[in-house]
Amino acid sequence: MHRPLPPDIAALLRRGTVIPAHPLALDARRKLDERRQRALARYYLDAGSGGLAVGVHATQFAIREAGLYEPVLRIAAEEAAKRKVVMIAGLSGKTAQAKKEAQLAASLGYHAGMLSLAPMKGASIDQLIEHCAAVAAEIPLVGFYLQTAVGGIPLPMQFWQRFAAIENVVAIKIAPFNRYATLDVLKGVVAARAEERIALYTGNDDHIVLDLAVPFDIPRNGQTVRVRIRGGLLGHWSVWTRSAVALLERIQRGKVDEDLLALDARVTDCNSAFFDVAHNFAGCIPGCHEVLRRQGLLEGTWCLDPNERLSPGQAEEIDRVYREHADLADDAFVRANLERWLT
Repeated sequence: MHRPLPPDIAALLRRGTVIPAHPLALDARRKLDERRQRALARYYLDAGSGGLAVGVHATQFAIREAGLYEPVLRIAAEEAAKRKVVMIAGLSGKTAQAKKEAQLAASLGYHAGMLSLAPMKGASIDQLIEHCAAVAAEIPLVGFYLQTAVGGIPLPMQFWQRFAAIENVVAIKIAPFNRYATLDVLKGVVAARAEERIALYTGNDDHIVLDLAVPFDIPRNGQTVRVRIRGGLLGHWSVWTRSAVALLERIQRGKVDEDLLALDARVTDCNSAFFDVAHNFAGCIPGCHEVLRRQGLLEGTWCLDPNERLSPGQAEEIDRVYREHADLADDAFVRANLERWLT
């Protein structure tokens, strides 16, 4: 069944907004810390986020085996209930499981599902498209090009052209951390003549500012189609979110000057520490947790997998970017509101 987005939500998604990838708040026993899970959602919403992405890579795909998928989605939905924000649920698994998750997300009021294709490794393009179309029948779909370093699969331009032709696809998160693969998505969407219908979001945490600030010219049948990446659905934006909102607003005002473009390298430098590039992203989730812990939003950096922890030297790298890029942090904003969010 084709379920269109509510018009105001569709307009917000197409205009472009900040959508943090929502982390998972655990206590020292690695059990859900509901108070801090709610505090995180309140932080993102009060910071000016136009949406939340829950049950995605940053929330840890293992929440499914841990029985936390439904509770975590429900908490975020409750906190966002009175806001005009885009609610996106992460969907995973083979077709039956992904459809079941889509149905649950829709029942909780989520507007769209972001589909991870990592569990479909080895499938042909025909099989992938059949899978995506089946899930899109349950909820509007956000495509997801997940980088291969954390389990994604290579997806050529031909896949994205066929994916973009699925009627109920409303957005794509482009996160291969690879410029050639990023262009494959853009070329596929333009070839499908879906550039007006599908909102493009960066998930390239290594290249945020330029993805948002620079237009892309894509040839089609002898003509040039100019497309833009409108917003970000980012794990990086799960920290220092108030600053991310200010950054996107600055870009959307059209004031793209040298100072703005120079921010690209600075934001990427911060991301190198948060995402643990030195160890091939092994500490990307605990790295974001560490920033939230320092701000008081999380009690610790615990992940569901006890082996998933800060890498050697990663805390020192976070110290460094805090010193060198202090103006990009939002610690004062968090400090002023933390007690209220935790109540």
